[in-house]
Amino acid sequence: MKKTISAIVTYAAILALCVTIIFGISRTVTTQVSSDEEAVPTALAVGSMPSATESNIYLLARIISAEARGETYTGQVAVGAVILNRVKHPSFPDTLSGVIYQGGAFTAIVDGQFNEPISDSAYNAARDCLNGWDPTGGAIYYYNPAKTSNAFMHSRPIITTIGSHRFCS
Repeated sequence: MKKTISAIVTYAAILALCVTIIFGISRTVTTQVSSDEEAVPTALAVGSMPSATESNIYLLARIISAEARGETYTGQVAVGAVILNRVKHPSFPDTLSGVIYQGGAFTAIVDGQFNEPISDSAYNAARDCLNGWDPTGGAIYYYNPAKTSNAFMHSRPIITTIGSHRFCS
């Protein structure tokens, strides 16, 4: 049994390395050693914080402007922080564009607000997010309770409220 598990772990590590090399994916298999020294796969490492390139600032500012229009500056940074927290979370795509364009994730993509002009404050908020400011305490979801009746969103544990949005784990 130990040899079988060891072979599986070795195969998984080799496969993860190949995928990383071929596709440039930053997710890798991690292992946990139990009391009897068997290596057991436990989780995936997640994407890393995107760099503050002009294209990342532009893309993040575009979604911040669309999703947090009318919110305070801190509220705009908070929306951007959730997006970046998703990049780092194993339940979401591990790239900025992957998170933003994930099907059904953001209503602003579907209703066209994403294509509206970008506010200057959204550019500044995007820079602040990419430089590490997270006023949400690590939230991976947010919603405006006045605009959604989605039961899943309302069921999420609330970390904080900023402006009209509730930020959740």
